[in-house]
Amino acid sequence: MSLHDDARAVLGAWTAPDARQEELRRSYVEHLDGHPDGMWRTCLPGHVTASAAIISADGSRVVLTLHRIHRMWLQTGGHCEPDDTTLGAAALREAVEESGLRDVTLLPSPVRLDRHRVPCGGGSFHLDVQYAAVAPADSVLVCDPDESADLGWFPVGGLPEPTDDSVRDLVRAAAGAVAAYRGAARAADA
Repeated sequence: MSLHDDARAVLGAWTAPDARQEELRRSYVEHLDGHPDGMWRTCLPGHVTASAAIISADGSRVVLTLHRIHRMWLQTGGHCEPDDTTLGAAALREAVEESGLRDVTLLPSPVRLDRHRVPCGGGSFHLDVQYAAVAPADSVLVCDPDESADLGWFPVGGLPEPTDDSVRDLVRAAAGAVAAYRGAARAADA
């Protein structure tokens, strides 16, 4: 299965949490159906990207990276690459590359979608598929200056500025997904 096919399958099966997210989900599927190159940054009307909010195992903190160009605190993520086999693998690769964490567990389904304008190719859109990931409690971040201007753990309820509503919305959704994941793991162990 190609990365395009995987993304189409993931988005086709995903249950959106509300009407606005469902509208985005449908538009992403239509984009992929109309653009065989829709996973690549060369697709200038827009392209699918993958990101992840990395939440601490206890659910209290999130990793954010200070974007070198935009100078905003954002989740880890970015463009898909030819070696990515699945959309989830792209999100996990970006999380590991940008955080330096090696023991990150990606939750299996996206938690949100976010469409935003970017300067790629003179101006296009990122159709971001956003995941939640869990990092062990003792995780130590390693900031790679090629990836980020800064990197840090922040309280889920106290994000640094500047950031934006899409990051705040993602962190809330990711923290909720991680809490549900932890609850299911505890129930399975009981």
